[in-house]
Amino acid sequence: TMTGSIPEGIRGGPEPHLELIRNETEARGPILSISGRIDLEAYGRLSDEWQTFRAAIAADPPERISIDLGAAASVDSAGALLLIRIENDLRDCGVSTEFDPVPEDVRGMLALTRRHAGVEPAAAGRTSGPNWLTRIGDASLRAKQEFVTLMTFFGDMIVALMQALRHPRSVRWNDVLVYIQRAGVEGLPIVGLISFLLGLIIAFMSSLQLKPLGAGTYVASLVGISVVKELGPIMTAIVVAGRSGSAFAAEIGTMKVNEEVDALVIMGFDPMHFIALPKILAAVLVLPILTLYADLFAILGGLFVGVVGLDLTAYTYIRQTLQGLHMSDIATSLVKSGVFAVLIAGISCQRGFQVTGAAEAVGRQTTSAVVSALFLVIVADSLFAIVLHYI
Repeated sequence: TMTGSIPEGIRGGPEPHLELIRNETEARGPILSISGRIDLEAYGRLSDEWQTFRAAIAADPPERISIDLGAAASVDSAGALLLIRIENDLRDCGVSTEFDPVPEDVRGMLALTRRHAGVEPAAAGRTSGPNWLTRIGDASLRAKQEFVTLMTFFGDMIVALMQALRHPRSVRWNDVLVYIQRAGVEGLPIVGLISFLLGLIIAFMSSLQLKPLGAGTYVASLVGISVVKELGPIMTAIVVAGRSGSAFAAEIGTMKVNEEVDALVIMGFDPMHFIALPKILAAVLVLPILTLYADLFAILGGLFVGVVGLDLTAYTYIRQTLQGLHMSDIATSLVKSGVFAVLIAGISCQRGFQVTGAAEAVGRQTTSAVVSALFLVIVADSLFAIVLHYI
């Protein structure tokens, strides 16, 4: 048996005490008994004491250790963090660990600390991982839960949009204007530059193939159709997802970490209507305009190549572009942009509301928001291509 104790008692409660009882005849293996008050005042002393025990355990680790908290007088959040740390340290050493026995109030404190600190129970050591069929099943269940959560959020979003249409004065239009400036006006330089270069590249690469065949004038139609129908909406959506979608998720996630969303709920405000709706409306209003802006700059990039590299006049290039385009192409581009805006803003806000724990979760959900938004945009664009082809 290895024992250790704190030389100075803690005022107002039993003296904290660590004791490792090696009793290999027990079915559950050695027992780590922690008694007394496990709180912030005792944290440093118990932490130092635990390092000694950890070194001894790492030298000769058993198969499993039970952590006995039956004699714990009280546990606060700092003490719960220490217990979680001890649990994870043991499992890092390859020791299977469980709390047994544990008082009900201590169990609740452990669960609460894990949830708010973003700490999940560590995986048990010396155990073989689940087989491939189990992993597929777990992944399927997670995908199902994610789909249900996402559809629930989009259902609430549609209800909020319908309420906004019936009662426009309930919308916080000042906030909508602020997000229009952030997502639209401040994004004009980067969207214009990327679109201009994109049109220039498409025109240059296509001219290398068409000019030797004497079909250089068709570069204008190629650039116009490809940009207006496909590349303009999707490139603008990618830029907006990277700039504004990540900002939406990070903003709402930070509010969740600071418990501002909970405060709004307590005050009687609907987070969907109060926080998410202005962002979604701003994205829906801004993205189609940004798409037209991007189409224009992409055509200008192609015009530059046509005038400099193909010896076309500006009038010839513009006339050829207009002959290749139809109003239905522009209308399709705007419809795509509106759908992309709903997907980007919706998934970004949904990921922001999913933030739990510390600031690290904000970055994780922000990354997830951007990746998910890009994936949904590509899927929606593919569906548009199939549906419009048959229509």
